[in-house]
Amino acid sequence: MSAPEAVGPVSAAERHGGWATFLQFGYVAGPLIGALWALTMAVVTCTVVSFATGEGVAPKVLPSLAFGAWLGFVWLPDGGRSAVARIVPGVVLAVLLIGVFWLLQPAIVGAEGTGLTTVIAAWVIFGVATAWPLERILRDMPFGAATRHEFEEAVIRFLTGFGYIFFTAIVAIPFYVMVMTSLKNQQQLLQNPLDFTIDLSQGWALFRSYSELFTDFNFGSYLMTSFVVSVATVVLTLLFSVPGAYAVARLRFRGRTAFSRSILLIYMVPMIVLALPIYIAFSMTGLRNSIIGIVMIYPVTTIPVALYMLQGYFRGLPAEIEEAGLMDGLSRLAVIWKITLPLSLPAMASVSLYVFMIAWNEFLLAFMLLDDPSKFTLTRGVAMLNSSEVPRQHLMAGAVIATVPVMVLFLGLERFMTKGLTAGSVKG
Repeated sequence: MSAPEAVGPVSAAERHGGWATFLQFGYVAGPLIGALWALTMAVVTCTVVSFATGEGVAPKVLPSLAFGAWLGFVWLPDGGRSAVARIVPGVVLAVLLIGVFWLLQPAIVGAEGTGLTTVIAAWVIFGVATAWPLERILRDMPFGAATRHEFEEAVIRFLTGFGYIFFTAIVAIPFYVMVMTSLKNQQQLLQNPLDFTIDLSQGWALFRSYSELFTDFNFGSYLMTSFVVSVATVVLTLLFSVPGAYAVARLRFRGRTAFSRSILLIYMVPMIVLALPIYIAFSMTGLRNSIIGIVMIYPVTTIPVALYMLQGYFRGLPAEIEEAGLMDGLSRLAVIWKITLPLSLPAMASVSLYVFMIAWNEFLLAFMLLDDPSKFTLTRGVAMLNSSEVPRQHLMAGAVIATVPVMVLFLGLERFMTKGLTAGSVKG
């Protein structure tokens, strides 16, 4: 009896034909993934270099796709090919790639007045940022037919890398532009508004806009007002949401299920719809243009979400611990104070952080209810800077001051927020 025939990397059952199977061949999937990755890196490289140097470099779509397709072919594993079968097609395709660059344009070109050093630096960054990750993306992709697992693994690696870059760029680029603009003076902004480089030789003069905000625009008072209002909002929210969430999670009463399901219904009504009634009511009661009015209305927007977050956590706590406390003679309030709340510190920390960020960043109610500059919150003060009479660098500096404190607070306490948000996800 003859020996069984060797089975290749892809069994016959996995070959179904059609476009799906056609794309699973390495010499198709590799260049396709490489082309998309190279175009992504060309855009990222040109953005980074232009922002860092102030000189313009631009990506070209078709040449970038061609460069990536060539790399996607070259970086594919051997797949049983000999050295000649691997090198010769790569060289031939390199000649075609040079022809594409000659007939069209290179993948990255410099604008008029851009120095050769900047263009070379852009190409070096582009080449490394394209070739090195692409080798890792395609390391398990054979030259011939790939299994479904090998193909999906390469696609997932590509999408993961693209996701990291895309979402990082969405967050980092606006923040970078905001910070760099705040460090410029009026003359520099008028000369070249799109130049986001800074002159470090100015020293402390770079922060002139920030010092002028505190000396000329009373931003110290805005910071203190926002801090006091945010802390007061957190305290009031916890005072109402902790008993409410505990009642929904532990006690039995008529309408409990309907109340639990309707907690977040307030968020179905846009705040802009409630703006006019709130404005009229606060004007009639004398609460408009007062810090007390702001502290009274902010918890209305934060208590529902705090109730929703805390009730899930309370349901996840073992009821036996509270029952043991009741059997030992503790009242229900004593059980909450001595047992439930200490066990709920992670959830309360996450809720407090979330509520603080909502109150710190709230703008609509502050803009509608506050007219006296001495009582402005930080967001209301930043809106005041959005005027043709105020230099743009002051507006950007105000935005940085409003953003950085809450960002530092979130990054410092993020682990508590994550722990609190997920703690009640198993039970309840």
